Amino acid sequence: MSEPAFPGWHGTTIIGVRKGGRVVIAGDGQVSLGQTVIKGTARKVRRLSPGGHEVIAGFAGSTADAFTLLERLEKKLEAAPGQLARACVELAKDWRTDKFLRNLEAMLIVSDGTALFVLTGAGDVLEPEHEVAAIGSGGMFALAAARALMDGALDAEAIARRAMAIAADICVYTNGNLTVETIGGR
Repeated sequence: MSEPAFPGWHGTTIIGVRKGGRVVIAGDGQVSLGQTVIKGTARKVRRLSPGGHEVIAGFAGSTADAFTLLERLEKKLEAAPGQLARACVELAKDWRTDKFLRNLEAMLIVSDGTALFVLTGAGDVLEPEHEVAAIGSGGMFALAAARALMDGALDAEAIARRAMAIAADICVYTNGNLTVETIGGR
């Protein structure tokens, strides 16, 4: 069995939780190369303000690819101010059909405080059915934990933080160094 030309980068868990009129996106800080932790304090959740309309976004995958996608999303939002769904669909179409963008290896969770979407390179713009979305190496652990917590008294941020802590306890590619961004009513 031959070794890949480029070793696999792993290490992201991003979760988005919508509850009580607020949306929280949280991400861990770990970046791993194979079985080595390269960085424990990466910031994979960002606040964007294209045209004065705030959006929060978290990314999993290649950092350079994710930044390229975030820049493209900002341009789409500037062209369609306040229309996150439209901007996401336009980005997904470009991502799927553009020869350069098609090779980008990243996923995004984005929100404007109302909508919550997952964007993929397959052309998907997905709105989660249960008010929770997660991506990355530990995404399914965080998703399961958050869904179990949704019916309780915890608010969106507490759910995201608790779900991320559970994912960090289970997934070796996830740590507890969080970046958390909140958007929406208080």
